[in-house]
Amino acid sequence: MGETNKQQGKSGIWATIRPFVRVQLGQGSAVQVTKNMLRDEGVKAFYKGLSAGLLRQATYTTGRIGSFRILTAKATAANDGKPLPLYQKALCGLTAGAIGASFGNPADVALIRMQADATVPQAQRRNYKNAFHAIYRIVADEGVLALWKGAGPTIVRAMALNMGMLASYDQSVEFCRDSLGFGETATLLGASAVSGFFASACSLPFDYVKTQIQKMQPNAEGKYPYAGPWDCTLKTLKSGGPFKFYTGFPVYCLRIAPNAMKLTKPVQLTWIFLHQIQKFQNSIGL
Repeated sequence: MGETNKQQGKSGIWATIRPFVRVQLGQGSAVQVTKNMLRDEGVKAFYKGLSAGLLRQATYTTGRIGSFRILTAKATAANDGKPLPLYQKALCGLTAGAIGASFGNPADVALIRMQADATVPQAQRRNYKNAFHAIYRIVADEGVLALWKGAGPTIVRAMALNMGMLASYDQSVEFCRDSLGFGETATLLGASAVSGFFASACSLPFDYVKTQIQKMQPNAEGKYPYAGPWDCTLKTLKSGGPFKFYTGFPVYCLRIAPNAMKLTKPVQLTWIFLHQIQKFQNSIGL
């Protein structure tokens, strides 16, 4: 039963990602996009690009969380075992985000393109079968470096997300545990909720630019709509103002927050798993 709930939770989380990408691409509100997807493409539309999403998790997410823990452990040792100040946690988060994004960008490019395929005319669709077919086609058609298209905003987005999620999580744990006197589960639950919100708020503008860059295709004259991330940023500001970068924020929170807070029955969090693993490692002297 627990495993079934966990799988259903992951499926529900994934189902929010597809509508969010289309909201960012100007297909309408989250409600409108969801209705249109169900009407025109059926339930399977919500799982388009799932293979790329899993590959991205295996490279980007594990890389950034693992490197963050390694960096903070080394920084704590250099600090004679004392808790790190917030700015050091933020620096570790920024660095870990850049490391994870560098490894995960190829899967991210495949993911965005597979999700955005249905939003363009049939003749312009790439029709990737799965993540590995997408990566193969990208290399064959555009060269290896195309796998790192949008790497700049991807890395900056990951750095912002890590700074918002990982640094705020550790700081919130200390506050809930030491200042408010919460128990272990309440502390981890509260800190995960805070970190999920800050991760969303810090990273969404960069995610918006990343999505626009990674999915763009040349027009009939061979020109792209944006010359690069900075050009995309300026044109977005000019056309929609700063709040344009926060298009779909509620849906984005549903997409990002579960990275910090994985809820099943009973409550199980990414951070609870990580915390228990660390306790086990400490108990056997690792």
